[in-house]
Amino acid sequence: MNPPAASSAPTKPLSLGVIFLTLYIDLIGFSIIFPLGPDLIAHYLNTDGQSGVLGWLLTQSDALARAFGRDNAFAAVLFGGVLSSFFSILQFIFAPFWGAISDKRGRRGVLLLTVAGTAFGYLLWVVSGSFWLFLLSRIVTGGFSGNLSVATAAVADVTTRTERAKAMGIVGAAFGLGLVTGPTLGALTAHFNLLTLHPSLARFGINPFSIPAFIALAMCFVNLLWIYLRFHETLSPAARAGARDPRIRNPLAAILGLSNSAVRRANLVAFVYSLAFVAMETSLTFLAAERFGYTARENGYLLGFLGVCSIITQGYIVRKLLARIDEIRVLNYGLVFSAAGLLAIGYALHPWMLYAGLACLATGSGLVNPATSGLISLYSGPQEQGRVLGIFRSLGSLSRAITPILAGAAFWLFGSRSVFIVGAILSAGAFGLSTTLPKPQK
Repeated sequence: MNPPAASSAPTKPLSLGVIFLTLYIDLIGFSIIFPLGPDLIAHYLNTDGQSGVLGWLLTQSDALARAFGRDNAFAAVLFGGVLSSFFSILQFIFAPFWGAISDKRGRRGVLLLTVAGTAFGYLLWVVSGSFWLFLLSRIVTGGFSGNLSVATAAVADVTTRTERAKAMGIVGAAFGLGLVTGPTLGALTAHFNLLTLHPSLARFGINPFSIPAFIALAMCFVNLLWIYLRFHETLSPAARAGARDPRIRNPLAAILGLSNSAVRRANLVAFVYSLAFVAMETSLTFLAAERFGYTARENGYLLGFLGVCSIITQGYIVRKLLARIDEIRVLNYGLVFSAAGLLAIGYALHPWMLYAGLACLATGSGLVNPATSGLISLYSGPQEQGRVLGIFRSLGSLSRAITPILAGAAFWLFGSRSVFIVGAILSAGAFGLSTTLPKPQK
């Protein structure tokens, strides 16, 4: 009899499915706020825009808009970019920390803690009757958002080196599916305002967006129960014993201090590519509205199409490709497809050309993301998966912190096409960097 082997054998195939659902549920709550951005900004500008923190921020945005020779609409766009960047900066700081904690303490406990912390952030959003409370909710959820890197590290724990990048494609599919479901739920529930039926609830902080916030909170509770019941610890005691002591440190120092040159180069490729992709995300709906007169509903279809293409690529196509060619070639193909797709979108003259370019870009990103995360995992040891994948996610957050403001300014100052041309150039630069990556050992 061998009880340890008997108990661990069934958990290995189970864990990958559990991780998929953990990520999917988490990303529904995370992305439900995406389509609410303009309405959220308008609401708090109307209620709190003349005083306090928001009044000061709006004054600075107005001054910057005037410096660019733009009107208040541009100020609102800048303010939205600043708010998005603030959340991403918190992710940038904390993702490596939670990843390192999970290397030392195990994945399951850290997931339970971070999901519970995120739930508290959503609870604050439910009762965010004022801007400062909404800002506090974003601080809390941003600080606890490292659970994505922890769950991704768990994939490395339960897969062999040969199947690592294929499994990262499943992670990408969970991301794509969550990022389709969440915004859809947000858009469908955005018009259900509890204050219309019960105005007295305003004294408890209930606001026009409490229904989407409550759905995000419910998703967290479902995830907590799911992790508690089904998520078995994936990190071995031996790997935990060899991990570094976790601590919050300067994220840039942690990135630049990576001793593994292959990991550094793969992270640089991922970061440069992320700058291009986030610039596209920031500008796509504005381009569609400006060039083709798309409404919120038509832009929703456009984003849904992007998500479906990404799910198909990361859930199916990339797994078939990786059975035949290595991760570096998959990465190179993805970068070429992405550059072509960005140029096609930038020069689209008809809606069908926009969709064709988006399909090309979605295919490229669906190849790039699992290939880069798989390479970073393969270049690293079992005792540091959480830390290095946390740094990988942290760099993605850094790109989301700086790109929305820069892409928004470029869009308004130089035109929509400029954003996508620069994105294509960045993808080409990432391709050049990827040619220097060594082939990982399996």
